[in-house]
Amino acid sequence: MDKVRGCRPNGLERHRHRLPVHLYRLRLGWLLGGRFLLLAHVARRSGRVLRTVVEVVEHEPVSGAYLVCSGFGERSDWYRNLRVRPRASVQVGLRLLRVEADFPEPGEGAELMARYAERHPRTAGAPAGCAAGAPVPAEEYRRLGRCLPFVRLVPRSGPYAAVPLPR
Repeated sequence: MDKVRGCRPNGLERHRHRLPVHLYRLRLGWLLGGRFLLLAHVARRSGRVLRTVVEVVEHEPVSGAYLVCSGFGERSDWYRNLRVRPRASVQVGLRLLRVEADFPEPGEGAELMARYAERHPRTAGAPAGCAAGAPVPAEEYRRLGRCLPFVRLVPRSGPYAAVPLPR
């Protein structure tokens, strides 16, 4: 897969991206509401539990699943780790859940991105090749959604000894 949103952050930009994790560590994750979640996942090589904050694209109230997207494509460490070890845990606001990762097909990703862009046009931004400030057709977001990897985090019951709940 091509680089979707440029290279991974480093230096000061990386610290800025890690600020929400520190909010959760200080028990202030509820300030981020339901738009973000803290994902605790197991590293594919070291086996360490790692934590990252990702934006929620959609929440399915019936199943309780949260859909998230890897804005940096399939090369994001958290995405690659979930591919190898799909069991994880999340914290959304004050709720703690044990989840299992499921990976939707690109066609479903296209529809997810179109709905997300309709609800959050500023956050979705304009896909490459679209003029800034001009209305963006939904089909452009669908095209982008086919390229981005989405993950459905489905709540599961039972012990997941490998992944402690985030704290």
